[in-house]
Amino acid sequence: MASAFRLQCHCILIFMAALKGETRYLEVKDAGEDEPFLLLSADLKRELSDRQFYHRELRCIDMLSVEGQFSFTAEHPQLHCAAFFIGAPEELITIDYDFVNIDCQGGDILKVFDGWILKGEKFPSSLDHPLPTSERYIDFCETGNIRRSIRSSQNVAMIFFRVHEPGNGFTVTIKKNANLFPCNVISQTPAGRFTMVIPHQHRNCSFSIIYPVVIKISDLILGHLNSLHLKVSCLFVS
Repeated sequence: MASAFRLQCHCILIFMAALKGETRYLEVKDAGEDEPFLLLSADLKRELSDRQFYHRELRCIDMLSVEGQFSFTAEHPQLHCAAFFIGAPEELITIDYDFVNIDCQGGDILKVFDGWILKGEKFPSSLDHPLPTSERYIDFCETGNIRRSIRSSQNVAMIFFRVHEPGNGFTVTIKKNANLFPCNVISQTPAGRFTMVIPHQHRNCSFSIIYPVVIKISDLILGHLNSLHLKVSCLFVS
């Protein structure tokens, strides 16, 4: 009972820190060197360690953390495809359309989502993201040349696409830009250390980890709350 009460208190303090817009520090401790990357195959994991700017074909379901130019050409109707892009915690993702040949009138889809959707869950959540959900979708078939370049609000973004006609497709260039004060983050790895600084921003922020891990919050500085300086430490097990 006492442990549950302390956990509730610590969660309340974290929420208060987000509302105050001060500083949070998060440390992700290693949950085991052999912990699998749950979303990635061995081939994709090797690509995540490759930092070179390059060109290759996109798969119908793909995940990348490298800058480069990526093309998709349908060999047959591809109706349920998505490409996930992720940068370092302190980076933003920019998606530039270089070439698009799809049939919007025939039911093709090419949409960018500002964040990730995994198993129906949005990352960051609607409560944490600065934009309403409707504005996080950028539909090429609606904007066309108006939005040829799209920048994410955090270190992840994704593209939904559907192409019916073989030979049709698109090409995009993925770039990364520095983000001095990341607010919402999805971790690339199940181990490491990350510091989140929120300088006087009155907004909710999140740090999402999509692996089973042990999380230690080594320092949590809330600033001055009613003339009281608070600093706490806590441990969460997922």
